[in-house]
This record gives sequence, structure tokens and C-alpha cells, in this order.
Amino acid sequence: MMLPYGPDEAAPSAAATSPVEASTAAKPVPAPSPPIEIVGTYGELNLEYAAIRKGCLLLDLPHRAVLEVTGADRLEFLNRMVTQELKPGKKWLDPFVSVSSFWLNRKGRIDADLRIINLPDRVILECDAHAANRALDGLNAFIITEDASIRDCSQTTHRLALHGPTALELLAATTTAASGPAVATLEPDHSTLIRIGEADVIVDRRDQTGEIGVDLIVPAEHARAIYELLLERGFPHEHVHERANSSELSAKVRLRPGGWHAFNIARIEGGTPLYYIDFGPSSLPAETGVIEDRVSFTKGCYLGQEVVARMHARGHSKRKLVALLADQAAARAPSDPNDINDSYLAGMPQPVSGAQVLPLESDESIGVITSSTLSPMIAATAICFASIKNDLALPGARFRVPAESELLLMTAQPTLRTLPKRP
Repeated sequence: MMLPYGPDEAAPSAAATSPVEASTAAKPVPAPSPPIEIVGTYGELNLEYAAIRKGCLLLDLPHRAVLEVTGADRLEFLNRMVTQELKPGKKWLDPFVSVSSFWLNRKGRIDADLRIINLPDRVILECDAHAANRALDGLNAFIITEDASIRDCSQTTHRLALHGPTALELLAATTTAASGPAVATLEPDHSTLIRIGEADVIVDRRDQTGEIGVDLIVPAEHARAIYELLLERGFPHEHVHERANSSELSAKVRLRPGGWHAFNIARIEGGTPLYYIDFGPSSLPAETGVIEDRVSFTKGCYLGQEVVARMHARGHSKRKLVALLADQAAARAPSDPNDINDSYLAGMPQPVSGAQVLPLESDESIGVITSSTLSPMIAATAICFASIKNDLALPGARFRVPAESELLLMTAQPTLRTLPKRP
């Protein structure tokens, strides 16, 4: 099933035709670009989600863009531009280290949510395709005398991702090392260079679902071959007539191709808000729920810093992104990922994105749902991200949220992550 990504839907909309699709509702923030088709599901959402938790899910991400920054002054220039510190201590960011950061405009609003991948000879900026031109033009406007240049590599590269506990095992068995840390033991927020067949591939570990996650930046001309090779080596053939094609590796890795819906459930459980869904171009960093991961308050000047610093000094913003968990009285099934199906989810109440968040004592809205799903790991209980008035967004605070024909009682969580910790 294919889904449009833009112009009015920067991510798949909250509209759904079945309980399974409804479990992945996410309200988009409008984006000014033509639609990009992405896969919603290959028709087996329960198995796709289970692959994230028990094996490995392979995702195609045509809606992501890649910018490349080169030149001797690239890190010094970027450090003056973005919100994250690229010069911790007394040295520049080490090669093969990755950080997340915001690129702001002069009003302190978020023009792009960047993943900054520092390689020995260049810096990669990975971001939403709808924000790429804004970031490219905005950053280029500030290059004056610096030895730095930025180019858009989105047409010559392609983005894939692997999510699940066996992701690194699959890559280690199907690739050869090129430069950087060993892929088999790659740590979070680190990158490496590998070869898959004839292609040079950038690997960035970014755990977005509560499991191991690796983003692959591959040459566009080799993207299909790499996708098919990973499937061939990692997909376990379960039917009798296909078992001759199975291998010891595929039996351990349990790879499955998947789409947006399975990833969306897992990233909400894992506490990962997304640009153009949970926050966007009109948002301030303090409203995103991820300011600690994107902003340094000890570095020098950068564009929009005055607004960020003023809000930080004040102590809080007007709104804050929090995770809400519904009371589990309505849960009616065991929390087994393999049990996600239409009959299991039928009748389970779930807020839709855009639903108003109400206090217990009145009907005056104090917030809005930005993403929601039914969590397989918490017995199909509704979980949401919500943008709520800051002074009310306290851990343990209770709210009412419309969900189909009823009002759900939901509680603000101490962190955005609701996925239970493994024993």
C-alpha cells in the first residue's frame, strides 16, 4: 500500500480504512513540496512490526534528503550555524561521530531538523526532503569567505534503513569494511563506511524505535541492487517450496521488508517525535520535546540563538511535547506483537491526530494530539504525543482525550518513551 508524502501531507495522514491502519495515525504538518510516494505496508503489518522487535525491518525512505558539506572550514562554519555543539572540549567533532541538530531562522523557528554525520573528508546533512532546499539556500547564504561549500546529493543518493535487534548482524555478514568503526559493533550516534557489492555506503546508527536502527546512504544507481541483496540474504523463506533458499543467516536475522505504518508504531513507542508531524517550521526548539538532544546552551552564537537563549532563561515555552498513556482498563489482549491484526484492534479506542486534549474539570482545550497509535507492547493501549500548555504538561498529569465515541483518560509520562524496558 502506497502513501503520499506532501504537499499537504508531510507524512501519511490520520485517515484510515481499517483498525490496523488506524493504529498508525499521525497528523501531518503541511509541507510546500510535491507528493512523494512511500510504502505504507506490504500487507502484513503484524509481521512488519514484529520484525522491528524480534528481527529486522528493511525500509525504503525516498522522502529523505542528503546534503554534503566540504572544504577545510566545514565544521567551523556549521558550528556557527546550527544549534548543536560541533566542537566539544578543545577539538572538533571526531570523524565518524553523528549528532542531531536544528537549523533555525532568525526568529528561532526550525527550518530543518538535521542529522549531522561527520566523515573524515566531508560532513553529511540528512533531513526531510521538504526541508532540504530551505536548509541548502539558508546555509549557502552565510558562506562568505569560508572554505566551505554545500551541495544537494539527493538525486545521486538514496536512503534505506534497518530497524531491529539483528540489523548490525545482517550488515556485518553482507558487507565489507571500508573505513571507520566495525559495523558489527557500531555504537549509537556513530557512523562508518562500508561496501556492499560495488557500492560505497554510509552507515549511521540512530536508534529511533527503542531497538537498533541504522540509516544507509547509498548511491542511487545501486539502491535497488542493495535493497534486493539485503532481502536475499536476510529474509527467511517460510514456505516449504522456498526453504532451499533459506540460510543460517536469514534464520537468525529474520529480515522483512516493511513500510511507514510499522515504523510509525515503533517510533512512537520508542519516544521519537518527527519533523513535519510532531513539530515543524513554526515550532521553537523548546516546544519539540527533543531540545536536550539538539541544542547546546554552552556554545557560541548561531542563527536564532537569541530567541532560544531568551526562552531558556525564562524557564519554559508556552507549549511542550509530551507522551500520553491511556488507562489500560480497556486493554483486552496479551501484548504479543504477533497479535496485531484487524480483529485484535477492532473496537480499541484511539485518539486521532488533531484531537483536542482536555483537562479533567472543563472542556477548554489545553493541547492537541500530534501522533497516536495503539501500542502492541502495552496490550494495544493508546499512546500519543501531544503538544500541551507547558505549565500543565507535568508527569502524572491527567487529561481527557476524545477517541471515537468516548473520552479516554490519559496520563502524561515522564519521558516521550513509553516502550517498556527489557528485563
